[in-house]
Amino acid sequence: MPLSEQDLAAIFLTFKVASTTTVLLILIATPLAYWLARTKSLAKGFVGAIVALPLVLPPTVLGFYFLIAMGPDGFIGRLTSWMGIGYLPFTFWGVVIASFFYSLPFVVQPIQNSIEGLGKKPFEVAATLGASPRDTFFSVILPQTKNGFITAAVLGFAHTVGEFGVVLMVGGNIPGVTQVVSVQIYEHVESMNYHQAHWLSITMIIFAFTVLTTIYWFNRRSDKPLLRFGR
Repeated sequence: MPLSEQDLAAIFLTFKVASTTTVLLILIATPLAYWLARTKSLAKGFVGAIVALPLVLPPTVLGFYFLIAMGPDGFIGRLTSWMGIGYLPFTFWGVVIASFFYSLPFVVQPIQNSIEGLGKKPFEVAATLGASPRDTFFSVILPQTKNGFITAAVLGFAHTVGEFGVVLMVGGNIPGVTQVVSVQIYEHVESMNYHQAHWLSITMIIFAFTVLTTIYWFNRRSDKPLLRFGR
């Protein structure tokens, strides 16, 4: 079999991390993207810049500060210790939290763009009919922006699957706990096991190609691109 049991375990763990992270991203990124799309607050630029930081910062920088924040002297570490959870570095949930923030802009952007693409008219009509904000979102916004949400979920999942620097810094390389596919490939290359690295890499290439094809397909169906690659 081209993939070893350890490779399969790494794939399973990767998809478990990505699935958990994607659910959290959709739940939290949705109200954030809605606010960014609709607000006229002066704080919009500041909040948008914070959300977009992972797009420009090296993953190791983010991973380093997450490692510090989750440690005994960090504010997250003190909070989790006070709650009786313990410290999160080198744990599954530590990787999930770091992955959440690293993939946040890749989920916020498609949702924000799809909401902005609606314009003001749907909101004005809903307000005229007396719809509550909750009814407006679920009955008006969500049906018209479903492509944006699908793109956000697919891209958030895929980006989490492909993470390396943040995961290695925060989670290390513990089989069955934090050893995801990207780290497993690195370990194969480091040990000169190019055959196994090749098969895992091919698996990731096929996965990435499928994801990009899906995103481009949804972009073609939208009047406004939900995500832009390059300029």
